[in-house]
Parts: sequence; structure tokens; C-alpha cells
Amino acid sequence: MGSETRQALSDIDTMVAYLRHHTEVTDVVFTGGDPMIMRTEVLGRWVDALLTPELEHIRSIRFGTKALSYQPSRFTNECEGDPLMQLFSRCVEAGRHVAVMAHFSHPRELSTAVMRRALRRITTTGAIVRAQAPVIAHVNDDAATWVCMWQRLVELGVIPYYMFVERDTGAHNYFEVPLVRALGIYSDAVHRVSGLARSARGPVMSTHEGKIVIDGAPKIMGTKVFALRMLQARNPHDTGRQFFAHYDQTACWWDGLRPALGTTFPTRSSALT
Repeated sequence: MGSETRQALSDIDTMVAYLRHHTEVTDVVFTGGDPMIMRTEVLGRWVDALLTPELEHIRSIRFGTKALSYQPSRFTNECEGDPLMQLFSRCVEAGRHVAVMAHFSHPRELSTAVMRRALRRITTTGAIVRAQAPVIAHVNDDAATWVCMWQRLVELGVIPYYMFVERDTGAHNYFEVPLVRALGIYSDAVHRVSGLARSARGPVMSTHEGKIVIDGAPKIMGTKVFALRMLQARNPHDTGRQFFAHYDQTACWWDGLRPALGTTFPTRSSALT
């Protein structure tokens, strides 16, 4: 047994031990990076460890991936795709909800025959596919692109899930979109699709404190503000919390906002209590 295999097994044991003692955890997300870069044999060791009777409190298993866009054959070829479909089926048969959180940034990524075949194979196992992507300047920063993408996703049986704000990492200066513009794109797009596509929430910032959605930009007591809400929070008591930030046409991320109307922002310290 190689050192990498021994390390992986040790990490799996650590995961199982943690989950065994934290029965309040009900969802496990495999993300990265991209978990679909792993061979199915390796990924399967991690996933199968969640299907034991002692971890029955794990009800949902999610896989965050963009492989459906850049390598849909990962789900269709005999060598890796077939074992992956068998893995999804095992999860479903064990009573787990399986969701592939697919990253689609543009409707053109939905146009290939191999991608559509990959979607059919995934859903045949009983898994579902949800789609999410950030608003990216020069790629999809207009409402028409999102309308087209959401409509095609629904036609293909995929559930639109999140419109994210581009993270402030890497070469983000070229790709970032001001929050006010992201809000306008979302508001315009969501009003131009049917209710089936309005499952997409946005624009959402995935921050250290949790997922923060911009609900609007109202004027309150003469002050124009961003209305914000915690969709998910590290501190469960903050989930659903509403607060306000000063309206700023140049802010592109969470750290560019200032509290308004006497409200306070969730902090890293409060998120970890």
C-alpha cells in the first residue's frame, strides 16, 4: 500500500470519527478544486464510508463540479463514468439524497450532445443536478445570457440554484462585477423566466461568515441601502438574519460594504461561536 493511499485512508477515518460524534451534521459536500478530478475508485472510498449504518444521520451527499462543462465524458465513459454512476446509485439505494452541484457559466456549455448524455446518465441513477455560477464580466454579465441559460437548464431537467458574486480571488479584477450591477442582472433575468427557473437565488456572496444574498436596494428613511440576508451562516442563529449596508455603486464584494441604519454585520468571531 503506497503512502498516498495510507494517508487517504487515515483522512477518511478522521472524517468518519468526526461525523460519528457530530450527529447534527446531515449534509456532506465534496468540493475543491473539483472532486471529479479524482479517480472514481478514490472518490468511492470517501463516499462509501458515509453509507454505513453508524452514519445514517448523513442524509444528503453533494458533489460540486464543473466537469459537466469541461469534461462531460467523465460521466459517460466506460472506465470512469460507469463506476461513478454505480457509486451514485449505491448512495441513492442507501437512502441518501445525491445532488450534483454543476457549475455552468454560459448556455453554450449546455449545447453538446455528450453533456446532455451525461445529464441523462446522472439523473437515471436517482441523483439530481442543480446548477450554479458566478456573474462573470465579459462572459455572462447580462440578463439575456442568464435567461437563456436558466431556460435551457429547466428544459434539461436541471434545477437553477445560485447566481453567485465572483469571489475576490485570483485574477478577479478583470472578471469582477459591481454588486449593484449583479443585482440588476439577477432582478431583470428572474422576471423574464417562468416559475420553474425562479428557483435560482441571487446575487449571493459565499463568504467566511456564510452565504449572503442581496435582496434589493431600497430607500429607507431617505437613505439608499443594500438589503442583505444570511441564507446560510456558520453560526446557526444568524441564518435568516437581515441587515443593511450603505449603497455603493463601486463595491464588488462583501468587504467593500459598510453597515447602515444601525444594523451590524456578522463577523468572523460570531460566525465561529
